[in-house]
Amino acid sequence: MPHTNEIPQHENNVFSKLTEIRSKLSSMKKDRSQYLNSKDVLKIYNDVLLVVKNLNQIREQFPNEHLPNRVDQVLDDVFQLLSLFFITVGLTKSAPATYASLSTVQRLLEHLNESRVYTHHDLKPIKERLDEISNIINENKVEEEEDFLLKHKLKECFLEYNEVENKVEDVDDSLSSILEELISTRRKLLSVAARPDFKTEELIPLKQNLIDLGKHRDSNGKFKSLETDKFEENGQSVLNGLFDDCTVLIKDLEAHRFELDDNLKPIYDRLVNLKTTLEDLLVTRRWTLRETDLYTYQKNLQELDDLRIDGKFPTSDDSKSHKGQSVLLYLLRRCYAIIYKLLESSEPVSEALTPIHNQLSTVRRCLLEVKRMGGINSARELYPYQMKLASLDNLREDGKFIVDGQIPEGQGTLNALLAECYDIAQEMKIEAEDNDESKSEEDEEIDQDGNLYENDQDDDENLDDGLDDEDYDDDELTDYQPSYAPSIAGSDVAA
Repeated sequence: MPHTNEIPQHENNVFSKLTEIRSKLSSMKKDRSQYLNSKDVLKIYNDVLLVVKNLNQIREQFPNEHLPNRVDQVLDDVFQLLSLFFITVGLTKSAPATYASLSTVQRLLEHLNESRVYTHHDLKPIKERLDEISNIINENKVEEEEDFLLKHKLKECFLEYNEVENKVEDVDDSLSSILEELISTRRKLLSVAARPDFKTEELIPLKQNLIDLGKHRDSNGKFKSLETDKFEENGQSVLNGLFDDCTVLIKDLEAHRFELDDNLKPIYDRLVNLKTTLEDLLVTRRWTLRETDLYTYQKNLQELDDLRIDGKFPTSDDSKSHKGQSVLLYLLRRCYAIIYKLLESSEPVSEALTPIHNQLSTVRRCLLEVKRMGGINSARELYPYQMKLASLDNLREDGKFIVDGQIPEGQGTLNALLAECYDIAQEMKIEAEDNDESKSEEDEEIDQDGNLYENDQDDDENLDDGLDDEDYDDDELTDYQPSYAPSIAGSDVAA
């Protein structure tokens, strides 16, 4: 859609207010000395809605003059930041929190539409997420300005999704397995090529897989279905395009001719660094990620994405214009995908409660792992977990976790997690006690059988000695102890 960087004179006041709010949000984002507060975030959000209301009123007076301008760009930045703030304070199921996801999904769909390299398997989770966001927006009571902005963004995403979905329908269903294989091979090749230190040996299995797929083509280059063993017309051009892309890419990589244009090297370096950083966050996000930090990565990616002209990054040598474009686009799309995954993995817990949530999650995982490995032998083995749970439970006041005098979002999640940990521990304790009782009963049965045998043995031994009870009084019998008879002190009875 065409846009301009100019600011209409009648929108100058709105632009100034939005710029001021964006600066305030940026300062809050950088401040790590205190946790973000949901009340502060909601207050700023309401201020933004008032500004948007004022903007709409101004534009109603000039209906024919509006073209997306600098004001819309700043407004998008503000909503993007606020959306991440809502996620950070644990309001992940609120309507404003969905804006960041919608922006990322929109970018992903644009790239899928451009590449035409995807399957129904790739589109399914995106459709499910769009439906989920649609339900969140429709179920939450929102202001008119908020409703307009969010629904407009959601509508754009659905339009892009429908366009993408219509293109994938061109491939016949019977050829879908070959399509999946070719797309998977291409992605693996790009993943290898994206690493500056790749080894040509890594290409051998991918090349062999491509050769195997090529055996299903006839002399005209048409692919035969793996399931029906028939040739279908719909989708042949898509499959051949993918096959040719993979073939050329393998040849370039094998010959080490995969050199980037000088203009592309800085872009490549930035994308590799971004991808590495984001992949690290996937591992450490529970302890290091503040969702508002994702705004910086999103802006960096958007800046790089906007460098493209007609879908390609500009080069200094037209003869090498195609070299490295696929790798750069792969890196760009991979970064968007990781950001999307980070957004979707956010827990509905405020950052103030995140340390407690992480500890409870760790205890839960440990308890489940112990249970999976066969449980415990005695209740003592649960003491460390019970002590940790008790220490976390003692942080509550009237059933709530309070931080700096505030009641952060996520109380229900933490209380449910704490209760689940107690239940798992109690289940293992009961199982251990049942096992102890069963073992005690078995020992008792063995013990009783042993005593009966020993008593019979004593009687037989006395009879063999020809002893007559009538010839001895009780004291004499007590004093008499044959050398081969078990002593009373060492017998099972004494025990």
